[in-house]
Amino acid sequence: MWLHDSTSQGTVHCMVLNDTVSTNLRKGVLEYCVLALIGRGEMYGLDIANGLQRRGLLTSEGTLYPLLARLRRNGLVETSWRESAQGAPRRYYTLTATGQESLTAFASIWETFSTAVSDTLDSSTGGTP
Repeated sequence: MWLHDSTSQGTVHCMVLNDTVSTNLRKGVLEYCVLALIGRGEMYGLDIANGLQRRGLLTSEGTLYPLLARLRRNGLVETSWRESAQGAPRRYYTLTATGQESLTAFASIWETFSTAVSDTLDSSTGGTP
């Protein structure tokens, strides 16, 4: 989305909001999206990164690995090292019971929250106030 602000000199100031909005939304939900992917089964970092990138949820692997380390420190995921036929050993991530509880709580809150946001957006475009 572009916002245009014409000044008296005829200069048009443009600001791209999509990137800012997308970045803020990703920051708010990325942790839970990572937990959801890992909750489907044991995964290693690159598989998680690829899954998030395919969904448009990750723009840089540089944000993923610190997040995974924090999830591990907080007891939401556990890790194990495995040899790989393609090279160096890989760290695999699995969801802990605490991680599953956190994901379940988020999913419940997200459903209510996203419905409220959708309803609000609909009302601003002519739907029910």
